[in-house]
Amino acid sequence: MADVIQLLPEYLANQIAAGEVVQRPASAVKELLENAVDAGATQVQLIIKDAGKQLVQVVDNGSGMTPTDARMSLERHATSKIRTTEDLFKIRTLGFRGEALASIAAVAQVEIRTKQREHDTGTLLLVEGSQVTSQQPVACPDGTSISVKNLFYNVPARRNFLKSNAVEMRHILDEFQHVALANPQIAFSLYQNELEVFNLPAGKLSQRIVALLGNGYKEQLAACEEVTPFLTVRGFIGKPESAKKSRGDQFFFVNNRFIRSAYLNHAVLAAYEGLLPRDTHPFYVLFLELDPKAIDINVHPTKTEIKFEDEKTVYAIVRAAVKQSLGIHNMAPSLDFEGDVNFAPIQPLRLSPNSRNPFSDDYKPDALAAAAAQAASPASKEARTSRSDAYERALPQRPTEQAKRDLEEFYRSLGQVPTPADEVPKSPSFDDPMEEDEAPNASPELPLRENNAGPGNRVVQVHQQYLLVPVKSGVMLIDQVAARERILYEQYTHALERDNSGSQTLLFPRTVTFTPSDFAVLREVTDTLQALGFRFAEFGPNTIVVEGIPADVPARDEKELFEGLIEQFQTQAGNVRFDRREQMARALARRVATSAASSRLSEVEMNALVDRLFACAVPSYTPDGRRTLVLLELSQLQDFFRKP
Repeated sequence: MADVIQLLPEYLANQIAAGEVVQRPASAVKELLENAVDAGATQVQLIIKDAGKQLVQVVDNGSGMTPTDARMSLERHATSKIRTTEDLFKIRTLGFRGEALASIAAVAQVEIRTKQREHDTGTLLLVEGSQVTSQQPVACPDGTSISVKNLFYNVPARRNFLKSNAVEMRHILDEFQHVALANPQIAFSLYQNELEVFNLPAGKLSQRIVALLGNGYKEQLAACEEVTPFLTVRGFIGKPESAKKSRGDQFFFVNNRFIRSAYLNHAVLAAYEGLLPRDTHPFYVLFLELDPKAIDINVHPTKTEIKFEDEKTVYAIVRAAVKQSLGIHNMAPSLDFEGDVNFAPIQPLRLSPNSRNPFSDDYKPDALAAAAAQAASPASKEARTSRSDAYERALPQRPTEQAKRDLEEFYRSLGQVPTPADEVPKSPSFDDPMEEDEAPNASPELPLRENNAGPGNRVVQVHQQYLLVPVKSGVMLIDQVAARERILYEQYTHALERDNSGSQTLLFPRTVTFTPSDFAVLREVTDTLQALGFRFAEFGPNTIVVEGIPADVPARDEKELFEGLIEQFQTQAGNVRFDRREQMARALARRVATSAASSRLSEVEMNALVDRLFACAVPSYTPDGRRTLVLLELSQLQDFFRKP
């Protein structure tokens, strides 16, 4: 039988390896920027065209390469960073595997111009699909310029799987942001389709943070530093009041390398415990410096995952550093015992001559005393026959005319105008049969829900979170936030099908500025947002002017609303593959429903919410599968009170 195992051709092996290293244009951006930093550059320029599909170019003024090094850089596992096995345990550079350029050259057309300072001329290399088509001397500035053109030109299936320009540009901005934050001592610039997006001069870390993420962080940064023999933590954290609904502005760097770590993120959140509003996330840019022998960065080709030799110690130091910073900058809650509270003096209550002072020792309300004695005495006939009568008599009675006059006089002494008794609205009682007869139409009849509901049943709100609905077979509990989310979701999906939704125009248009990555997402979903009822237009770099919002959305903080939508859109897009409109409808429904959580509803609002829920196509569940209601059968209720 003939031999069947053979060595793959080099170009094919490179294409296979490129699948792990170069997944999208942002992967090439990351590798080229890190190479520029490792080359000792003080100025780095990134040029992008067509979201990196047409061109990714990185120009630096680093050390440059000789003609031989330039040619060798395109070979697999060719690197200047390591020589022996021991070097793996003391890596300080960003790159070390020698795979990046070889993988990029396998799936793109690459042009390299490089020159060392001591040489008069540089080198020009042209590469297509791992094959060097030309190498010649050329005049060029000191440093290296690498242009990656027509990415995946020879792998059409991979190119077809690339997302829209807005999505790919967002990933490119993320990678640029990581490298620029980690190296504030280097000047960076970014050009997109010949338009300048960033021009970041070399400076301090705080200046780089503000330049990259926006002026909103200028007053919110708090320095964080902790030096130990094992680990050094430096950087900045955000004040608790600057926490956002989105979790995008959180950065960890280990030995100047950006990493993602849910474990360390939990350490930061533990330090903020009790200081953050609900469902918000703090900002932080933290740099961890420790011995390279204590970490393993050779876990994943992207090198964003890392393993620590002593995770628990790292966790404890990071948590302590953040907690100490919060204390030093007086961001932890404290009591001020020296403040001038300046309370207004309390005036005594003026009573009529026939009235008793309720604060005197011998004062005992007759009704309450009688009710208490009656309820406590087992010999009382009324207590034995009807204990509820005693509690009824213990309730405050309607004030007499004399009591009303005393109360009005008291209010006038305080300089306030008393409210006439006739104008005080009467609170409906659920137990007063007279009130039901007087207002038979106050509670509209609920629709037949599984043929369980009866006419005249009232909806009751419990803890401003749940609705209690009596039905024929028992009791129904409805989560009002989940119910509202289901109602809004179906409303938004119908509006998207019509490509038209109601919009409320703002009295004054408002400008909202985003980070570049969030702005890229916003561009991606602009058509969907406008179909939902948002009205806005671009108004400068990374800025929009908002003129209108959907009719059902409360007009509050537009920036927080948009940031929350972007965050939820990104989260859902990462977990499940939905249509873009489906994702945005889910995100907006969740956002608007959550904003009205724990709100007190009137009886009309409660009945309307229940009616609208059961008019939905799927009333029992939210779009992401959470239950909106629970039905307790009468037999289940009876079981609760049966004798064990």
